Amino acid sequence: MNKYIWLLVLFVFPASGFSQKEWTKKQVVDIIYRVNDHWQAQNPVPERAFWDNAAYHTGNMEAYFLTGKESYLRYSEAWAEHNEWKGAKSDDKANWKYSYGETDEYVLFGDWQICFQTYADLYLLQPDPKKIARAREVMKYQMSTTRNDYWWWADGLYMVMPVMTKLYKITRDPLYLEKLHEYFNYANSIMYDKDACLYYRDAKYVYPKHTSVNGKKDFWARGDGWVLAGLAKILKELPQADTHRVEYLCRFRKMAKAVVDCQQPEGYWTRSMLDPAHAPGPETSGTAFFTYALLWGVNNGYLDQEVYLPAALKGWDYLTTVALQADGKVGYVQPIGEKAIPGQVVNAGSTSNFGVGAFLLAACEMCRFLD
Repeated sequence: MNKYIWLLVLFVFPASGFSQKEWTKKQVVDIIYRVNDHWQAQNPVPERAFWDNAAYHTGNMEAYFLTGKESYLRYSEAWAEHNEWKGAKSDDKANWKYSYGETDEYVLFGDWQICFQTYADLYLLQPDPKKIARAREVMKYQMSTTRNDYWWWADGLYMVMPVMTKLYKITRDPLYLEKLHEYFNYANSIMYDKDACLYYRDAKYVYPKHTSVNGKKDFWARGDGWVLAGLAKILKELPQADTHRVEYLCRFRKMAKAVVDCQQPEGYWTRSMLDPAHAPGPETSGTAFFTYALLWGVNNGYLDQEVYLPAALKGWDYLTTVALQADGKVGYVQPIGEKAIPGQVVNAGSTSNFGVGAFLLAACEMCRFLD
């Protein structure tokens, strides 16, 4: 069915509790400007290259690619220069670690590697070896080890999988794709639930060792949002002939179905995806990542438009009518954490860098849908 007919159907015959306006590309671009200009005005000073800031920049770069607004490009360039085109900065390889850590010796921890996505994008816009020298040094060392357990938490799949495809795109070194699959397999072995087709945040949360407050499997929305969005990002750049492309695509489709099946009627996803009562109410970061991934799948012909477009548009409706505030703030973002927390307050004033980045990703895909 034609995309414009779908918009008309959803506008004229809205589902119960859900209304969908008709959108133009200009309206969505205006929202991108409102959201991103507000964030950058409120945060003019470059911050460290840790995951939360770096996740914002993945959205900012998409906003630049879509709009061509030079100030967005300069904002990410200034951030990269501030961080010397590095993540964690230790040069003592004997002391490099990849458990959780926020200090400079945690070079192999994916939360310090997501910045390489933006550095690679900036390199492709204007090649200069210094922009990816540290990324290549770190990933080359990591791939030279015999370990395969680097991605031990769901977030890491968004943080680092796209680094592997981007560096492959630049270097054409097949080892990046080989190790991508090896590390992905390890992550699947400890976090993926084959029955639910969703990921636990990490091994601590695997059922039945851990349950939601009502005894159900506890899948954290932002964690699964990281994974589904990460799969979309690697499929975007993975060679068509890659040996494992069909496997990634199959996982993307199975996850998308599972995600849509637990969407709330109002368009958002609750923090504990299969137990809305565990931490009830809307949450933006997971919803934005899911909306981005679903729209990307529809836009690229990997998801059936008749099945997945309504869910994507419901997500977009929530993002623009509830999460988006009048001044451009993106609200209802669960703070930094690793799980759905009963009783945690998330409201219109709850915002964050990574939540804005996720919103921008979804908005850019909405523009591409309308284009």
